[in-house]
Amino acid sequence: MKVHFIVHESFEAPGAYEAWVRERGYEASYSRVYANESLPECADNIDLLVVLGGPQDPATTVEQCPHFDAAAECRLIGQAINANKAVVGICLGSQLIGEALGAKFGHSPEKEIGKYPISLTADGKANSKVAHFGDVLEVGHWHNDMPGLTPGAKILAVSEGCPRQIVEYGTLVYGFQCHMEFTSEVVELLIAASERELATLTDRRFVQQPAALRANNWHEMNQKLFTFLDKLVAEYQGANVK
Repeated sequence: MKVHFIVHESFEAPGAYEAWVRERGYEASYSRVYANESLPECADNIDLLVVLGGPQDPATTVEQCPHFDAAAECRLIGQAINANKAVVGICLGSQLIGEALGAKFGHSPEKEIGKYPISLTADGKANSKVAHFGDVLEVGHWHNDMPGLTPGAKILAVSEGCPRQIVEYGTLVYGFQCHMEFTSEVVELLIAASERELATLTDRRFVQQPAALRANNWHEMNQKLFTFLDKLVAEYQGANVK
């Protein structure tokens, strides 16, 4: 399996996704756009495209952020989907999947930063790739927006603060507004990049401050993510048997 990561910022690291790639012995490649690394010209040499989060949103222009080209990323995502590749987007990445499919992103009712529960919907409980999450699972969050919905999209999980936490756009295409890739190391990077902002959010009901963020244990969530990814790979391999 060839897994390609689009990394928007050094502090929005692949975390558990990268650990899963290493554990399974898969091949990883990267477009670290914050370091001006280019996107792949096409999706031919990718089996799984993972588009990570970032402080940008899909409406952010190249003039506003020279290293982030939303239109170019949407083209690659669209090409990967059309080529029957597996695609997973996290936070900004999930919003870019929606945009690539013609669904505009929106603002979440609440800003969520920390570890809070998501609940599976009826579609989520019926989905073989996420049913093992259980009815309720505590996961990571760090967002203010949410992905748009195509006519065929299924919402698999919601939270009290956001009605679109996991979206299935197709059997191989998933958007995670939540951050199941968080590890202690990734959260430290985010805290370092966001301490001033966090200090202004003490009145938000779904925002944890640094001490609480550091106290969270992410292991169970990471293991649930690994199982989801294993099931996605099995689906991909079954769909692409020559």
